Amino acid sequence: MNYNKINNLLGWACGIIATIVYLLTLEKTTSWWDTGEFIASAYKMQIVHQPGAPLFLMLQNVFSNLAMGDNTKIAYWMNVGSAVCSGLTITFLFWTISALAKKVYGRIVNNEGLSNTATINIMGAAAVGALAYTFSDTFWFSAVESEVYAMSSLCTAVVFWAILKWDAHADEPHANKWLVLIAYVMGLSIGVHLLNLLAIPALALVIYFRKTNKVTTAGVVKTLLLGVVILGFVLWGIIQYLIKFAAHFDRFFVNSLGLGFGSGVTFFALLVLGVLVWGIWYSHKKVKPVMNIAFISVAFIILGYSSFSMILIRAKANPTLNNSDPDNAFSFLSYLNREQYGDEPLFKGRYFDAKPTDMFETGKVYRKDADRYNVARKKYDYTFDKTTLFPRIYSEKHESFYRDYLKLPPGTSPTMADNLKFFFGYQIGHMYSRYFMWNFVGRQNDSQGQGSLVEGNWISGIKPIDNLLVGGQYALPESEKENAGRNTYFFLPLILGILGAVWHFKKDQKDATVVALLFFFTGLAIVIYLNQTPMQPRERDYAFAGSFYAFCIWVGMGALWIADFLSKKINAKNAALAGTGISLLCGPVLLASQNWDDHDRSEKFLARDMAKNYLESCAPNAILFTYGDNDTYPLWYVQEVEGFRTDVRVVNLSLLSSDWYMKQMMQKVNNADALPINIDPELIKDGVRDVIYYHDLQLPGHIDIQDLMGLMLSDDPQAKIPLQSGESANFLPTKNMQYKVDRQAVLANKVVPKEWEDAIVDTMQWTYGGNIVSRADLSIMAILANNNWKRPVYFTTTTPEENYIGLDKYLVSEGFALRLMPVAIPSEGDVNTPIADVEGTYNNIMNKFTWGNIAHAKYLDPDSYRYISMYAGSIFGETAQGLIGIGKSAEAKKLVNNAYENLPKRTYLMSEVYGYSSLIDAMYKTGENTKANEIVKRNLKFVRENMAYYMAVAESKPNLERRNMQFAMASLQNYQRILTDANQKDLLAETNQIFNSYKGLFEGGN
Repeated sequence: MNYNKINNLLGWACGIIATIVYLLTLEKTTSWWDTGEFIASAYKMQIVHQPGAPLFLMLQNVFSNLAMGDNTKIAYWMNVGSAVCSGLTITFLFWTISALAKKVYGRIVNNEGLSNTATINIMGAAAVGALAYTFSDTFWFSAVESEVYAMSSLCTAVVFWAILKWDAHADEPHANKWLVLIAYVMGLSIGVHLLNLLAIPALALVIYFRKTNKVTTAGVVKTLLLGVVILGFVLWGIIQYLIKFAAHFDRFFVNSLGLGFGSGVTFFALLVLGVLVWGIWYSHKKVKPVMNIAFISVAFIILGYSSFSMILIRAKANPTLNNSDPDNAFSFLSYLNREQYGDEPLFKGRYFDAKPTDMFETGKVYRKDADRYNVARKKYDYTFDKTTLFPRIYSEKHESFYRDYLKLPPGTSPTMADNLKFFFGYQIGHMYSRYFMWNFVGRQNDSQGQGSLVEGNWISGIKPIDNLLVGGQYALPESEKENAGRNTYFFLPLILGILGAVWHFKKDQKDATVVALLFFFTGLAIVIYLNQTPMQPRERDYAFAGSFYAFCIWVGMGALWIADFLSKKINAKNAALAGTGISLLCGPVLLASQNWDDHDRSEKFLARDMAKNYLESCAPNAILFTYGDNDTYPLWYVQEVEGFRTDVRVVNLSLLSSDWYMKQMMQKVNNADALPINIDPELIKDGVRDVIYYHDLQLPGHIDIQDLMGLMLSDDPQAKIPLQSGESANFLPTKNMQYKVDRQAVLANKVVPKEWEDAIVDTMQWTYGGNIVSRADLSIMAILANNNWKRPVYFTTTTPEENYIGLDKYLVSEGFALRLMPVAIPSEGDVNTPIADVEGTYNNIMNKFTWGNIAHAKYLDPDSYRYISMYAGSIFGETAQGLIGIGKSAEAKKLVNNAYENLPKRTYLMSEVYGYSSLIDAMYKTGENTKANEIVKRNLKFVRENMAYYMAVAESKPNLERRNMQFAMASLQNYQRILTDANQKDLLAETNQIFNSYKGLFEGGN
C-alpha cells in the first residue's frame, strides 16, 4: 500500500474514531447556555443573537431532518451535526500533521521515496496529535453540543490543511485553486464564527516561505504585517464596511432620491460585483497573477459571506425568535457590529477610577421609519482624566475586583505596572494559561474558577507540585477525589508538545514558525483583542480551541522526538514503533482515560427538564418573565422545537429594554397572545424613551401606575423636564407606586387559591427600586395596568430581585416560578419572603415536574448540580414544611420520598448542605428517619472533610475559603436544631464536634 493510501485511510480512521466517541458521549437534548437558542433557530430558520451564525443554522437544519418528524430527537441530531464536524476536524488535523512531518522526512531521504520507518514515524505522529486533540478537554466539550465552535474548528482545520496542499503543489499549474478554496471556506466560516480568520497571518507566512528565494527577517516581518492587514481588511473592510457602505447608499437613495428601501443596497451590490468582474478581467488580460488571485479570492470570500442574506430574508418574515430584527440595512449593520454588547478599549482607554472630563460625538444611529431613514440617536464617548495605552483595567463595574486582585487600597490610583500585572496575571494567566494547562497538564475540578484555590485551577496530579500551586493536596476530601472533573495528566501531553516543538524548530524552522504563528493568533492574540473583564458568567476556554489545535500538532511531533532519541539506542524501525506507542499512551490514551467521565453527557437532561418545569409552574396562557441565558434559551427550545406549553409567553427582561423586542412582545406567537402592553410602538421606538430618569417631585403618598405611565409616555412639553443638552425628556416623578385591584376580576380569573380570597388587597402598594425606568420596567407596569388579572404573570425563581420593580411582596412561589398575586399574607421572618402556594406546588412536584435524571446520571456538570440546593430547599423542603404546617403529613411524606428518589446520592457543594436543612427536617417530622439520617451522615462527612481541606489550604496559602466555611457553620447550626428536635443523639454529637472545632474562627467578628 502506497503512502497516500495509508495517509488517507488512517486519517479517516482517526476521524471515525473521534466521531464514534462523540456520538457515544453527546448530549441527547439541549444543553445549557446558547444551544437552546441555536437549536430552536436552526429548526425554524430564525435569528440568533448577534452577530449571527447563518451557515451554521442552515447546516444544522439539514441534520434536523434526520429526526424523521420526531421533534424530541431534533436536538439529538443537531448535536450529531457537531459530532460529525468535530470528527472531520480530527481527520484534517491528521492530514495536516502528516503533511508537515512528511516535508521533514522528504528532505531527509532526498525525495527518493519514504522508507517504511519514515512512514511509521509520520503516521504515528499524525495519529498521536489528532487523537490527543480528540480527547482534549476543550474540544471534546464543544464536540457534543449544537454550538458553533465545532463547525468553526472544522473551518480552521480545512484552511490550514488546504494551505499545506497548496504548498505541496505550488509549482504546478492551477495550484492557486487551493488559495481560492481557502478564500471560499473563510467566507463561509464568517457565517459560523470569526475565529477561523485568525489563521490568515499564518497562511501568509506559508506563501512567503514557499515563494521567496531567500528568507530574511525583514521579509518575514513584512509578510506578518501584510497578513494582519489582510485580516483587518476581511474583519472590517468586508464584514463591516461593505454593509456600512451599502446602508449609507440606501439612505441616500431613499432619503435624497426618494426611491424605495433596498434600492441603494441593490445598486451598491451591483457596483461591487462590477468592480470584482472588472478586476478579474483586467488582471487576466494584463497578466497580473497576484492581482488576479486577489480579486478572485475577495470574490469568493464575499460569496461565502453571502450566507448572511439568510438573516435579512428571515428577519423580514418576522419569525418568533428574531433577535435585533435586522430587516433593513442599518439594523443589519448594527447586528453585525454587535452594538448591543458595546466595545472594549484596545489601544487606548481609561483606568477604572477615571472620571469623565468631556463628551464628544462619535457617530449617528439610523432608524428605519415609514418612508425614510432618520437619526434615532447620536453616539457619544467621553474623554477621561486618567487614560493609558493598552488599557486592561478599565471597567468601572469591576473596581472592587481590580483593587483586591492588585492589592490597591481604596483611593489609590492604578498605574501602568498595575495594568500590566492584571494583563499578565489575570488575562493571560487566569483566562488563557489556565485553560491551556487544563488541556495538557490537568484540571483541579469542573467548578468555575474565580480566583479561589479550591475551584477551577490547573493541577498536574503530582502532589508536591500541586501543593505548591494550590495547597491542601495531602488533605483532599472524598468529594474532590471523586470529582469527575478532576483530570490529571502529570504534564505528559505538555512535555510531548514541547518536545514536538523543539523537534519541529530543529528540523524545519519555517513550518514550525507557521505553527507557532497559528498558536499565537488563536490564543494570546484573542486574549489581547477580547480584553475581558473579570468575573465572567462562565469559563471561556472554547474561544481558544484553535490555539490548542495548533499545540496538538506539536504533541503529535513529540512522537518524532522520542523516535529520534530511541533510534540512537535501537534500530530505527523499532524506535519509530516505540515512539508512537509511548506517545499514544502519554497523549491520547491518558487524555481519554481521564476525560471520558466528565465529558460523557449522554445521561444529562436537566436543561430541557428545567425548562419544562419553569413552564409547568405557570397556569394556562401565562406571561413568564425570565432574565438570563439558562432560564431563557432552554425554554425557547422546548417551545419552538418540542411544541411544549406554547401557550406561555416567555419574556426575557434583558432583551425587553430594546425597542425591537418590546414591539415583538406586542404580537401573538404560537399559542401565546400578545402582551397587553398597549403602548404605541412610535412612543418607544429606538431613540425615543430609551430610558426614563427619576426626578423626585416630592409627591405625597403612592401614585397610580396608570397616572405615572401617562406622564412618562406623554409628548406634552409640560410633562417633561429640561436636560443639560437643552432638550427635554420624560421622567418618573416618584418611586411610590400603587395599583387598585379589581377584586371581581381576581376572583373571576382564579388568580389566588380559594383559601386566600380573604387576603386579597384593595390596593397594591410598593416602592420602585431603580433610578431609571427602562422599556422592560415600563412593560411590566403596562402589563399590570392593562391586564386586569386576565393572564397569570410570573417571574422565574432565578430572576434577580431588582427586576421585580418592587413587587416582591406580591410574588408567590408555585415551584420554579413566582406568581404575581394581590394578596397580603404575613410570612415568617422577612416580609418580602415569597409565600408558597403549598398545594399547587405539591401538585406540580408530584405530577408535572421532571428532574433531568440527576439522581442517576453518570455525570452532572456544574450548571446542573448548582440547582440541587434549590431543589432540596425551596422546591422539596419548603413545600413539605408547608404541607406539614397545614396538617397534610401524608402528602408531605410522599413528597420527601419523591425527593429522596429524585435527588443525587452524593453532595456536590457546601451550599447544598445548607439547602438540605428544610428537607431533612421534614423527613424527620414525617417519620422517614432512616433516609434523613443517610443524608445527614453524607453531608456531615462532606463538611468535615472539606473544612479540613480548607484549613490545609490555609496553612500555606492566604486564601481562606471563608464563604464556604460560613455556609458550613450555618448548616451545622441548622442541623443542631433539627437533630435536637428529632432526638438523633449520635448525629447531634458528631455535628457539635465539627461545629466546636471551627467556631473559634468566627467568634469575636473574626
